[in-house]
Amino acid sequence: MRLLHTSDWHLGRSFHRVGLLEAQAVFLDHLVATVRAHEVDAVLVAGDVYDRAVPPLPAVELFDTALHRLAEAGIPTVMISGNHDSARRLGVGAGLIGRAGIHLRTDPAGIGTPVVLSDGHGDVALYGLPYLEPALVRERLGAAKAGHEAVLAAAMDRVRADLATRPAGTRSVVLAHAFVAGGEPSDSERDITVGGVAAVPAGIFDGVDYVALGHLHGSQTLTPRVRYSGSPLAYSFSETDHRKTMWLIDLGAHGALTDAVRLDCPVPRPLARIRGRLDDLLADPALTPHEQAWVEATLTDPVRPAEPMNRLAERFPHTLHLVFDPERTGDHTGASYAERLRDRSDQQIAEDFVAHVRGGAALDGAERTVLYGAFDDVRVDTAEREVGR
Repeated sequence: MRLLHTSDWHLGRSFHRVGLLEAQAVFLDHLVATVRAHEVDAVLVAGDVYDRAVPPLPAVELFDTALHRLAEAGIPTVMISGNHDSARRLGVGAGLIGRAGIHLRTDPAGIGTPVVLSDGHGDVALYGLPYLEPALVRERLGAAKAGHEAVLAAAMDRVRADLATRPAGTRSVVLAHAFVAGGEPSDSERDITVGGVAAVPAGIFDGVDYVALGHLHGSQTLTPRVRYSGSPLAYSFSETDHRKTMWLIDLGAHGALTDAVRLDCPVPRPLARIRGRLDDLLADPALTPHEQAWVEATLTDPVRPAEPMNRLAERFPHTLHLVFDPERTGDHTGASYAERLRDRSDQQIAEDFVAHVRGGAALDGAERTVLYGAFDDVRVDTAEREVGR
């Protein structure tokens, strides 16, 4: 049986205020084309369909269109809710939609009830484990204690119990949305830490032929049978080096994983992280390949340059994020900020603060005039308020 494993669409999300709905639509076009071209038997979507619990209407319409296209193609789809989704909203109409071959698994009560598909080697039972918030599902699942590991263990007990009742040779697939130990996170996943422990061991899924994971945005293989597809698009500059893909999985007789291939997703625009002094970044010929990329620039100038974003945009018109990390000057003493405050006037403290955040560069005459004028205005305003009381 050929499975296409994807996750973390985050429909409705933007990238540093740049809307991604068009790029997400291109991805879903690519998904449907891939299903047809590779003769996929089932699509697995491992959570975070939407970026937030109440998604914008254009994102809902895009999702609706994708479901219709998959249904029209006659491709069974199993989809779970993630920690960004509203499980109840995503699951509305699940029973009716299921008749069209789109199986939404958003209710923990259905964990032990798989979608059963068949091929020449027999049945494949696909179990959907939606994101399980420990505080909300512990009692319902009869977990021994609170925490992600305990509730996932209880969920997998239900999966194994159902699997034990099925004919010998039934193969098994689990979809789960979780942080599994060994996975590499990025900056764009919402923290799911509970009680200081978010990661669960991969061994919690033992006994299953394939585990399609969602939540982490980088494509990763934790074991040959436990994999993250990653998100189809980059959602932070920490994903600059990610290769965005889906997994094409061939599940053979007796649960053998006969093939696992990464299929690339369309890239709307490459990402680049550049670092250095502003004048150097504007002149460096080695940065030419990044001129049409979405750029995060870290400026190391000792003194903050004037209009840095405007100047960067002349060469890198798609600069989206600016970071300042000034080089430390040679006379930087390493003294703590608190030590530099001792016996200093308000004006001196303000000057010290500006120099501190700029790596030791002192105010020039014009800046000092502006600063002192601000202090004078505050003093005058305070005096007037005292008189008016």
